[in-house]
Amino acid sequence: MTAETLHWTAVCAASDILPDTGVCALVDGVHVAIFNVAGAQQFFAIDNVDPKSRASVLSRGLVGSLGERIVVASPLYKNHFDLRSGECLEAPEHSVRAHAVRVHEGRVHVALS
Repeated sequence: MTAETLHWTAVCAASDILPDTGVCALVDGVHVAIFNVAGAQQFFAIDNVDPKSRASVLSRGLVGSLGERIVVASPLYKNHFDLRSGECLEAPEHSVRAHAVRVHEGRVHVALS
């Protein structure tokens, strides 16, 4: 799929997400965590539900990096999720989906994967 063929959903203004923080949005019935990563000057989106606890909390995690990977640490179990791929670094079986994100006319849009 190309960016033109994806189903994009406008979530919020890009300025609503402070640098190095995340927000949660309901996109087509899915809880999605959207992050503004200042160092990468980029937005990322992954599923918001922590697979270990089943709580919708990943958007409240701490954004950082482990080596070359940009990650968020779950606020509950501290597992690290790669924001590009959704991979859980400590337990790959707990990985989440990563979603396409774009900023168009100052608004953040998400397309579910």
